[in-house]
Amino acid sequence: MNGIAYDGFGPERIYDIYNPKLGLRGFVVLDNLALGVAKGGIRMTPTVSVEEVSKLARTMTWKNAMAELPFGGGKAGIQMPVGMTPQKKEALIRAFGEAIKPICPSMYVAGPDINTTEREMGQLAEAVGTPRACTGKPREMGGIPHELGSTGFGVFHALRVAAKDMRLDLKGATIAIEGFGNVGWFVAKFAAEAGAKLVAVSDSKGVAYLKGGMDFARLADIKKTKGTVTAYPKCKTLPAQNIVGADVDILVTAAIPDLINKKNAGKVKAKLIVEGSNIPMTYETELALFKRGVLFVPDFVANAGGVISSYIEYIGGTDKEMFRRVENTIVKNAKLVLDDAHELRIDPRAAALRIAKERVIAKCRTCAPEGLDREWKTYKGGGKSEKATNAWSDWR
Repeated sequence: MNGIAYDGFGPERIYDIYNPKLGLRGFVVLDNLALGVAKGGIRMTPTVSVEEVSKLARTMTWKNAMAELPFGGGKAGIQMPVGMTPQKKEALIRAFGEAIKPICPSMYVAGPDINTTEREMGQLAEAVGTPRACTGKPREMGGIPHELGSTGFGVFHALRVAAKDMRLDLKGATIAIEGFGNVGWFVAKFAAEAGAKLVAVSDSKGVAYLKGGMDFARLADIKKTKGTVTAYPKCKTLPAQNIVGADVDILVTAAIPDLINKKNAGKVKAKLIVEGSNIPMTYETELALFKRGVLFVPDFVANAGGVISSYIEYIGGTDKEMFRRVENTIVKNAKLVLDDAHELRIDPRAAALRIAKERVIAKCRTCAPEGLDREWKTYKGGGKSEKATNAWSDWR
């Protein structure tokens, strides 16, 4: 059906939302509800599809399990018309909220994602009729806005753990950041404060490259006043996709899916990739890079800060509690995954999936452990992955 991959975990339910009067087309995928109501953001792009939403929902299943949250995995998408006005956007969000009332918040709790912010979450909550419909809402509605930087904060701590694992000193390490939105902005800030050198940063206009490094405060000001990082003085401007091949120690993905693929993976020079964005590359691409000696931190481990923030909002917690839990959880789990990968001689995603799957299966009444993906027996047995045997370099 629609090219969606079904396995022993799900997806459990798929909803197709259509309003011909408004031209609304959207999707909700509830991937797995074993750990609780499905949690995941609403993405608005012109090309979002049910297949994309399904993949993202599965990532949320693993992300929530890895973060030890009482949430299942879910995701939603709304196809965004070209040239959409703010008024049209609000109408679509409100109509979408009306349409998902039967499952929200009883089975699905929404949140911000690409092209949705606290403003849209406020509109959605009003349309559904309860603030429990979503997280990432405005302050006045009891929200902890994702604009505080919870995701980027967590990505930085995953980066810090991985760098230590590699014996890479962040002070003086060179870094490239794909995307200078909410996630990339905060990763750049914290990395710069730790002494890393911002050599390459990209946005939709291109890549700003400066071998000697850029000053974060100046870069942030230029982005705010001129609308693009490529306006940074004396930098070399390159096409946006060239961020993949930046000559740096660390590459952080923080924007689009499928950034690194079969066509450009050979250009990667970084020795560490931290996946701040969701599905920035396929597992096959990760393995190919890993076999070349490139360490990576999987997306659902590195970028869980946003959903951890959502949980703290969901239970009525504070900003301070949120930041403390984001740091503690991501540091703990990033270390757990890398330690497991080292011990079992498997790649980091295999290690992370092994942990997440075991947590889901422990509480899943509908999962079919014997009919899971073809690699489950390897994970379940705790043995070596055939794909990753001998791939580990001696990082330590």
